[in-house]
Amino acid sequence: MTGITETELDSRRARLLQHLVRHNLTGYVLFDEQYIRYFTNLNFLATERPVGVVSNTSGDLAVFVPEFEVERVQEEATFERVESYAEYPGEEHPMRILGRVLSDMGMNGAFGADSDGYPGILGYAGPPLSEVMGTEVAPLAPQIESMMVRKSEAEVALIRESARWCEHAHLLLQEYSRPGATEAQASLRAGYEATLAMLEALGPTYAGQQGSADGATAGYRGQIGRRSGWAHAVSHNIEFQVGDMLVTETAAPVWGYNAELERGMVIGAPTDEVRRLFDHTVAAQQAAFDALRPGVTCADVDRAVLGYLEAHDLLPYWRQHVGHGIGLRNHEAPFLDIGDHTPIEPGMVFTIEPGLYASGLGGFRHSDTVAVTSDGIEILTNYPSDIESLTIPA
Repeated sequence: MTGITETELDSRRARLLQHLVRHNLTGYVLFDEQYIRYFTNLNFLATERPVGVVSNTSGDLAVFVPEFEVERVQEEATFERVESYAEYPGEEHPMRILGRVLSDMGMNGAFGADSDGYPGILGYAGPPLSEVMGTEVAPLAPQIESMMVRKSEAEVALIRESARWCEHAHLLLQEYSRPGATEAQASLRAGYEATLAMLEALGPTYAGQQGSADGATAGYRGQIGRRSGWAHAVSHNIEFQVGDMLVTETAAPVWGYNAELERGMVIGAPTDEVRRLFDHTVAAQQAAFDALRPGVTCADVDRAVLGYLEAHDLLPYWRQHVGHGIGLRNHEAPFLDIGDHTPIEPGMVFTIEPGLYASGLGGFRHSDTVAVTSDGIEILTNYPSDIESLTIPA
């Protein structure tokens, strides 16, 4: 297995250039790290120092980086042109240096960009490109997002491989989550062992990590005991106790692509109320699986789950929509939400994660990653969802 091929990257850039030509734009500039990765495979650490990718409508491609990145980019990427600046903010601001690059590439008229200048992250400040160039900068983010919605076969394959390592990490997490252990102990151990196995299996060609320890992760993000009833809790290194409800999370980026696997679990024998809410969680997720197919809308899927919850008097336990797109980012559009009327199409990949949250007791949520096919869905994550399999011995 490898990452996205140059042929597919060329095709993506060609589609973006077609959009530019239709709108009489002279080229594009990309600053967002995931957009840059989507179109070029370049991976970098986004800081206050601007990084950008530039193309004119002839397809001439350049990358703009701080000077200390030049050697790495020349070694690891395939850009025809590498432009640089000494440092940010420097004696001359990088946006003004970038402006000269755009002029040299014939982009003196209106052009497209994902943002009008480098975004203000980590204290960055600078002039907008429209000011530097004295021309219109057309927003490109909506067009790029629409391209990212439908995944290619290669992208689905990478997400499927990510799912495999999410499963392995979750299995380890479940094994190490025992009364007396802490959240950090179980999470760090599971992530460490799963990452080593992942790196060994994928081999020396596996690339695109920010750090040498990057790989699979598994944990709880604080969703332990009554805190599992908070859909987005934060970690407190809690010690596991008998009777705790748990809500897990896993990740395992494979050449940047992500699956998501989450499970609700319980430590010790479940009470009748835990069994009741657990069973309804599984059924609500099945309602979403049954509803998700080409031709319906995202709102239809959320509406199917809300219909199930209403029919069983469970709306007081509802907190969040059914799911979201996933790929290069953990959260992508569209959203399986009653307010999102995007039509479902083959190639879309979603998380399916309707949950129930009972204050004082805990949360109940399973999340699986699914790819939409021509006649239904393929569930990419494969992990038990029944309460017997997800009860941790006391």
